[in-house]
Amino acid sequence: MVPVNDTVKTTAPGSVSAQVTGILEGIADPALLLAPDYRILAANQAYQERYGGGEPVDGRFCFEVSHHIRHPCYREGEPCPMRLARDSGEPQRVLHIHHTPRGEEHVEVEGRPIFDQGGELLYLVEIVRQTRTAALQPEATGLVGRAPAFLRMLSLVQRAAPSETPVLLQGESGTGKELVARAIHDQSLRARAAFVPVECSGLTESLFESELFGHQRGAFTGAHASKEGLVEAASGGTLFLDEIGDVPLGLQVKLLRLLETGTYRRVGSVESRQADFRLVSATHRDLKAMVEEGSFRRDLYYRISVFPIQLPALRERLEDLPLLAETLLQRIRGARGKRLSPEALARLQEHPFPGNVRELRNILERAALLADGRWIQPQHLPEELGGEPAATARLPLDGDRILPLDELERIYLARVVARFPGDRRELARRLGISERTLFRKLQRLQGEE
Repeated sequence: MVPVNDTVKTTAPGSVSAQVTGILEGIADPALLLAPDYRILAANQAYQERYGGGEPVDGRFCFEVSHHIRHPCYREGEPCPMRLARDSGEPQRVLHIHHTPRGEEHVEVEGRPIFDQGGELLYLVEIVRQTRTAALQPEATGLVGRAPAFLRMLSLVQRAAPSETPVLLQGESGTGKELVARAIHDQSLRARAAFVPVECSGLTESLFESELFGHQRGAFTGAHASKEGLVEAASGGTLFLDEIGDVPLGLQVKLLRLLETGTYRRVGSVESRQADFRLVSATHRDLKAMVEEGSFRRDLYYRISVFPIQLPALRERLEDLPLLAETLLQRIRGARGKRLSPEALARLQEHPFPGNVRELRNILERAALLADGRWIQPQHLPEELGGEPAATARLPLDGDRILPLDELERIYLARVVARFPGDRRELARRLGISERTLFRKLQRLQGEE
């Protein structure tokens, strides 16, 4: 027998009126009517078809069906929307991992309490909405994960996506801020319009203004034709300002004017144009500290940070490492079909990953080049993870074939980015190239992946 809380009122299955069950069928999403002890009194057809597995769910406990456990989910450390709704007297929404006949999936669960006239709890209504923001199995694109830190972030993404509220993504380099920004766009009302990313680092003030706002013909030397800016390209969609902390102070006031008035002017033009985009920004910098030191405008900070979302570092979600590794090996060209041996995975789980998921990807891409067979072994990992020293590591050669220099540059750049996950400006200096040149090379590298 499944243990229940004897302090709450129970209601027998089958004692629910036809009127109440009719209301349940009026809910389009899968829905349950629960007794205060979480026993299922009724399920609508949508719930029965998606989660019933061909068996009636009436009389069972909701946590049996959803989690395949024998006690309420809050005892497992998860927030329980039914308990929260019962205690607060208000509807509550929580992101959960729900079992289905087809496997696990991310869902948003809403709990609604129903009280009698005396204030006593009669029922709880559970409404389950599937979310496609992230996956629990390896996917070709998008977010994957199940660790608690990842779920907390995902819950905020779910809440922010349907709104027009400006979102600020904060996190270390390599945590996947552009993927999260794209997930917000894909789940928004603007999903059918363009998602336009803008890399703010490495752009000079004049180039940034031209890229963002566009320019008129003859506005400057080389402007042989008028060109629309990225603000215009994002019309009706989402403008993603990556590394907004690198925007020069002189340009911040123009960006602020754009956000406050919703208008802009092309370089070389006096005509005001109307902007229509949803703003998502991202940074690895401490913008609050930059505001205090005077290098980032306070008014702009409050404009862009209405809804901040902190992205977890990889070391904070190491439970996701096997899933992330499998997913990345499917996405990396030339690595499909390869797998990590248990020994190699154990080495990776001991690594702090200062470069986060980007570092993991580059480690796996290097290892896939070194592994001739299906399995990636510890010796294929970088030296600090137990692999062969750099001097003895095999070059990606095919017999006597000589690799083109641009391919060798691509391989080296992928490795050095993984080994140096810090400031791009410092990395460019150490490579002996300009920051803009590094930015173009990294864009080309990402385009080839």
